[in-house]
Amino acid sequence: MRQESILSPDWLTVTLVLGGVLVCYYLVPVAALFLSVPLGDVIVQMSDPSVVQVVATSLVGATISTVVATVFGVPLSYWLSREQSRRSSIIVGIVVLPLVLPPIVSGMVLHMVFGPSAPIGRLAAAVGVQTWRSLLGVVLAQTFVASPFVVVTSLAAFSGVDPTLEAASRSLGKGRLTTVYRITLPLAMPGIVAGMALAFARAMGEFGATMIMAYHPETMPVRIWLAFSGRGVDTAFPIAILLVLVSVAVLVVLNTVASNPWT
Repeated sequence: MRQESILSPDWLTVTLVLGGVLVCYYLVPVAALFLSVPLGDVIVQMSDPSVVQVVATSLVGATISTVVATVFGVPLSYWLSREQSRRSSIIVGIVVLPLVLPPIVSGMVLHMVFGPSAPIGRLAAAVGVQTWRSLLGVVLAQTFVASPFVVVTSLAAFSGVDPTLEAASRSLGKGRLTTVYRITLPLAMPGIVAGMALAFARAMGEFGATMIMAYHPETMPVRIWLAFSGRGVDTAFPIAILLVLVSVAVLVVLNTVASNPWT
């Protein structure tokens, strides 16, 4: 028995090794990116007014997209977590659809609805609102591809809240809205914030749909592509580093203010 225990694998160590390989797979390419560009080149890019505008467009668009996804996605995820019917499964499938569509296809289907020759696009243009090649076009593209992260993650968070807690609150005379606000939301908030962080990161990195819907004003991924296709990969590295730095900074802030939403 003792000999068998000595020879048996330590599965905790095995899981650490296997997971460590994946972590290294994430970390090594990012580290190689940072080591490939002198710090001075990144500072020069940060002082370029056009790059500052690109960063601002990405941040503003991703922020608006995340807010929109949260305002509409969290109520939907709560309803899905409490609705036990076939239609809820169908709705979940619809929500997940943008996650499985190639980004270019997402941009194409959005362009068919909001483009200059589409009914909604023409109607919006008639009242002075341009739904393509504008910040609105950026937000439409980012929201389409990023909002499912809020819904799916919040759905898991709400599903993890014991319904008997809500029932107990209702039995004490509290309304559903008060119960959700005081009990369900606080318990589900770490998962909701995690979904918001994922949506923001996805919106910041969105390229395909944004390229078709907006192109101008440029976002950081579009600028990276233009630099890469026009002058080579080396010229795209500094902007890519800026994108990584901004995304990491936002995730650090969310992780700090939300009491670690990933656990």
